[in-house]
Amino acid sequence: MVRHTRSFSVWLTVLALLGLAIPAVSDALELRGEPVQGGLLFGEVAPGSRVTLDERNVMVSPEGRFVIGFGRDEKGPATLTVTGPDGAEQKRTFGIKPRDYRIEEVDGLPQRTVTPDPADAERIKQEIALVAAARKRADQRTDYATGFRWPAAGRISGYYGSQRVLNGEPRRPHYGLDIAAPTGTPVHAPAAGIVTLAQPDMFYSGGTIILDHGQGLSSSFLHLSEVLVEVGERVEQGQTIARIGATGRASGPHLDWRMNWLDRRVDPQLLMQGEPPALPTAE
Repeated sequence: MVRHTRSFSVWLTVLALLGLAIPAVSDALELRGEPVQGGLLFGEVAPGSRVTLDERNVMVSPEGRFVIGFGRDEKGPATLTVTGPDGAEQKRTFGIKPRDYRIEEVDGLPQRTVTPDPADAERIKQEIALVAAARKRADQRTDYATGFRWPAAGRISGYYGSQRVLNGEPRRPHYGLDIAAPTGTPVHAPAAGIVTLAQPDMFYSGGTIILDHGQGLSSSFLHLSEVLVEVGERVEQGQTIARIGATGRASGPHLDWRMNWLDRRVDPQLLMQGEPPALPTAE
């Protein structure tokens, strides 16, 4: 776990009130999270700083907040470089902790969703382009900064990173966290954001929403039976945005919750504590 201290801005204020020397702003770097495959790190630097991850520019808010993420198979080491407003540079290099992933066998899927025909393949290509365009949004919002809540009640039925065997055929890893629940169960925004995709019927993912939380961090919600928001709409944490279903390539009703930091697929479960809320019991 990367430790973080009290807010740097508060620290500077205390030093100033005591009449003590204030260190160079480039020395300010706070990180929260763990550098692990599929993980996210949330950072804070002095306002006006520039941040790069392995020479890739990282968006920094006017308040100095930023987020970075690591893919499923990322090896590391990764180098984070902070250049303060005074021009001084600070580097931090860390390894990426590896993970062991499950093997999950999923049977009972419609075979055409496992081996698409040429017409379906063309549709899939067009939908991939729609998703890529929806994930291009990048602005200075930091809606993620308030933290995340479970988007739905239910039982975890699938895990990020698992090697999938579909109808007996090995396929790509699974990049989401599955929450099984009856069709119609509400789906809530885990954090505030802006809707960049709202499609009622996509080939693989069925009813699909992408919600952008700022600085390239987004959540995707798949297999929905009902989509309750529109592209461009701003939603608040906890707002009902959809209902769980079994649309697209699904063997039963569940929510597939995925997260991306730019082009890197990350694990939403690492942001959560414990298990999702239990479904209400029938009276």
